[in-house]
Order: sequence, then structure tokens, then C-alpha cells
Amino acid sequence: MSTSADAPSAPPKHPVDQVPPKGKLAVLSTQHVLAFYAGAVVVPLLIASGLGLDAETTIHLINADLFTCGIATLIQSVGFWKVGVRLPIIQGVTTTAISPIIAIGLATTGGEGGVEALPAIYGSIIVAGLFTFFAAPYFAKFIRFFPPVVIGTVLTTMGITLLGVAANDITSFAEGTPDASDMAYAGVTLAVILLAQRFFKGFLGTLAILIGLVVGTGAAVILGDAGFNDVGSSDWVGFTTPFYFGAPEFVLTGIISMCIVMLITMVETTGDVFAAGEIVGKRIKKNHISAALRADGLSTTLGGVLNSFPYTCFAQNVGLVRMTRVRSRWVVAGAGVIMIVIGLIPKAGAVVSAIPGPVLGAASLALFANVALVGIQTLGKVDLADNRNAAVMTISIGLGMLVAFKPDIAQLFPDWAQVFFASGVTTGSIAAILLNLLFFHVGRRPSPDVTRDAGGRTITLEDVNAMDRGTFVETFAPLFNNTLWPLENAHAAAPFTTVQDLRDAVQEAVLTAERSDQKALIRDYPSMAELLLDPEASKRISGFAGSVALENLDTMDDVEQEQLVELSERYRERFGMPFVTCLGRLDSRTQIISEGIRRLENSPAQEHVQLLGEVVEIANDRFNHMIADANPVAAAWESKFDHLE
Repeated sequence: MSTSADAPSAPPKHPVDQVPPKGKLAVLSTQHVLAFYAGAVVVPLLIASGLGLDAETTIHLINADLFTCGIATLIQSVGFWKVGVRLPIIQGVTTTAISPIIAIGLATTGGEGGVEALPAIYGSIIVAGLFTFFAAPYFAKFIRFFPPVVIGTVLTTMGITLLGVAANDITSFAEGTPDASDMAYAGVTLAVILLAQRFFKGFLGTLAILIGLVVGTGAAVILGDAGFNDVGSSDWVGFTTPFYFGAPEFVLTGIISMCIVMLITMVETTGDVFAAGEIVGKRIKKNHISAALRADGLSTTLGGVLNSFPYTCFAQNVGLVRMTRVRSRWVVAGAGVIMIVIGLIPKAGAVVSAIPGPVLGAASLALFANVALVGIQTLGKVDLADNRNAAVMTISIGLGMLVAFKPDIAQLFPDWAQVFFASGVTTGSIAAILLNLLFFHVGRRPSPDVTRDAGGRTITLEDVNAMDRGTFVETFAPLFNNTLWPLENAHAAAPFTTVQDLRDAVQEAVLTAERSDQKALIRDYPSMAELLLDPEASKRISGFAGSVALENLDTMDDVEQEQLVELSERYRERFGMPFVTCLGRLDSRTQIISEGIRRLENSPAQEHVQLLGEVVEIANDRFNHMIADANPVAAAWESKFDHLE
């Protein structure tokens, strides 16, 4: 007979917090390091090349980068206080900073570069890191100044401009003629990268850049065009000391330039954290984003102190978590420890610094072309039929390319302003931000109108804040089909300071809900086939005909209709969900089919995120129709709310 009740068992740990056995932990952590390594070391190598640094300094930068990467990863994955998102996220140096850093170094040394350029660079990085740390809780207020037209323009300009950096590494000119051997090494490296991407699947596919670097360098060593002389003369153990290159210098123009870089990376980090949260099954809330951004800021500040560079989440490692399905953050923390150890071995840095310029240039070409691709994909979401968006994009890219092609233009400006014109990325970024402010935020109409009630009366933001939950839900019920819990949750965030806050509350209510609730919400929407077969019913379900652009379906021929029905059936078989998409952003019938075929290749976790995004897009479009006198163009979403604040 038992004399006491059985003690309740402790709740099981979330997979994110579970620690694998030591042997498995070591192997999985090493796997993350390999996936991360090439992208990490390329940044200090390119900065060293752009500033004309010697081999000894380059080795020091590589070791400082790896050492600080390890610390930054521990800050993000393990966390403390309100710093670190505590998810399996690797921190690495952002490629966004390469061109601005080189520009700061050259501008502050009169184009000479060298070690003398580093104190001004590190001063700018330290201040930008502090700015990120303290701005983290308020980032939602800033994000409206970085719509897709700005982000896409910046990334496209960055990718194209950085291709010039890669080209300089690939080719060495002798009397105006490129060296044939340089082109051969670059060609071999690029071919290996492409073959690895084509034929390697899973984890090996993530190592394409690293494999290309190893094969290209190996070929150069065998043929006598590269060597590891600096490896033998390097120490086995070495430490990066704070301010190794001297006390930091604080140059206002450089600080502004780096703060812009960090604003861009804050947007990227936000996306990576949401993706990681979905993959590991963690609800992401505002405090998680703030914690992740604080980690970015603290790591970036440490980077300036420890002779490294700005830090952000590494997306490729987020993809590796999805691929391996190992969700433990302690695996990533183990990778951070490995990076710290490698960062204490100068010989490891010397091996990396021995990579020949053409090999490095080919690998960086592949990386930077992908940056441009992301920018182009982002611009694909922008309504370029809107002349304002078109002006922001074309003028910004044009100015960025002007400076990239004719860098001597910077000499026409005073010394204090030259850093803004010494880099096409910096010029294009600043132009995109300022033009977006000019077209979408300057001269706003001072109207507090939000929407209209059933009687046609205009409702102000003050009226919304005074609503009880029932009235709020009834007023904004048209945003969703039949499911109203997102509005009930959004009402909890009242009072709203601006209409932007109201919009944020509705979106976050959807994105941070329990997965079961999210699935029920998605199932409340008709599939594309249902819209096709019963357009009248679909109009009633959708609430606003404009939110689904039904004319794209009405004009489908018999073959296209059959394809859509089959696609919807295959989609439901694979994901157990209706094929939902916001047709307002698709311009043709063909795009509807191709969009569905593309999404069939997604993993269930990724497609769950996609579906939630489609639901939010539909709610956004419906919100446009509820705004008094609003322009119903989806790409003008930000500006339509701005004049209501």
C-alpha cells in the first residue's frame, strides 16, 4: 500500500532546450561550423583585400572574426537577461557591411587604406552596435521606413556592387590584359561550386562554397601558384586583444553609414527569427525579436572592441536546422565553442588567408550574386506600376551604380561627406531611404480616419481605442472569414498610438498564435479550386472581391482550370490544407499555377509559414478597403496608414 501520492513528473523539456549526448553533440556542432565557415571567413578576407592589408593583419582579422562569432553565437543561443533569443541560431558577420566598411576605411585615409583605416571602422561599428542594442525594443516603429521597395533596392544594389569586389579578386591586370591563370582558377572554383549545388543534396549541398574554396586552393597549391608559408610562421595559440589596432575613432559619417547597415540587418534578423521559431515549434513574440536584436547589437559592439565586424543571424544555418531536424540550441552553442577555439589558433587563420585571390573571388561572386537575387525577389513583391515605387528603385540603383562605376565622384565632395559617396551601396541605401520618405512620408494628410461603421460613420483611432472587445471584433470582422480570435487577441494590445500599431497587432495575433489555432484559421479559407468552381460563393466568403482578383480565375481556359483543380488536390494531399494564396499580388493566370507548383516543393513547416503569410496578405488587402478614401494599391500599404497617424 502506498503511503504517499506519486510525485508529479516534471514536464518534458522543449526540443530546443534538450541537450544531446556528448558524442552526438560534438558531431552536430561541427556540422554547423562547416556550413557556416565559408560565409564567415569570406567577409574579413574581402575587407582585408579592399583595404590592402598585409597577410599578418588578415590572419588576425580572420581569427578575431571566428573568436567573436563564437561569443556572439553563445549570446544568441544561450542568452542572458533580455539578450539572446535562445533558439538554434548561428551568428556571423553580415555581408551587408563589406562595402560600407571598405568605404569608411578608404574615405578616412584619403584612399590609402591599410591598418590606419581600422580605428575609424571599429569606432563606427561600436556605435552602430550600441544603437542596435538600445533601438531593439522600438524597432517596430522603424520598420515602416523599410518597406520591400527599400530593402529590395538596397540588396540589389549591394549584390551588384559587390560583384565588382569579386571581379577585382578574380582578375589581376598586367598591361591591361587579365591573367589567364587567374581566370582558370576562378573558373575551376566556380565550376566546382555549381556542380556541388547541382548534384549534392542535403547537408553536402550547404557546403558548396566551402568545397569550391578547398578544391580551387588545392589546385593552386599543386601547380605552385599558392602556398602556406605563413602557416609555418604563425603561432599555435594567439589571443585577439581589445583595440589591437589602436583606440577607436568616431567619425560621424561612418557611424551613420554603419547604423543604416544595422537597420537593414535588423529586418533580416526579424525574418530569420520567425523562420527559426516556426521550424523548432516556438511561438515568436515581440520580446523574442527584441532579445534577438539586442544580441545582434551587443555582438556588433563586441566586434568593434575585439577587432571584428557587425553580426547578424546566419540564414544558411537556420536552413540546416530545418534539414537535420535537430532543434536543440545547445548544438548551436557547441558550434560557438568550436569557433572560439578555432579563433584562438592563428595557424587556422593563416590557412584561410592562403586562399588565392581568384579562388576567393569566384566563391564571393557566387555569394554576392545570391544577395542580388534576394533583392530582385524582394522587388518582385513591389507594385512598380506605382510611379513612386518605380522612382525610389530606379533612382537609388542608378545613383548606386554611378558611384560604383565612377568612384572618383567622391572627391568632388567635402572630406566629411566623402564616405557617403565612396560606396555604391551606401549611396544607393541612403537614396532609397530618403526617396521613400519623400514619396510616402512627407506631406501626409493629417487625418485620423480609420474606417467606417455599419452606418457609414467615420471612426477615428480614438474611437477604436475606446471600443470594448465585442465592438472591436464586430467592427473589424471583415478582415477574416469566420474566425475572429485574431481580432480578440489584437484588441488586447490596445490602446493603439497609430494605425500602424493597429495593423501590427492584427498581424502578430495571427503569427504568434498556437499552431492548432493557426491551422483552423487557414482551413477557414477556400482553396483556389473552390474559388474557381463557385466564384459567387467565393466573393461572399472573401468579403471584398478585390482581395482575391477573381478575374484571374474567370478567364482561365479549360486546360488551366483542370490544372488548378489537380494542383489543389495534390496540395491538400501533401499538406492537409487548402491551397490559399492572395491573388491580388499575382499578375497572371500562369503565375497562379506556377506559384502552387513551387510551393509543393516546400516542407510542411515552411508551407505553414507561407499559408499564414497569405492569410495576413488577404487581411491586409481587406484592411485597405476599410480605410476611408484609401488607394487600394497593395504596394502603397505603408503610405496609406502613414497619413492616418
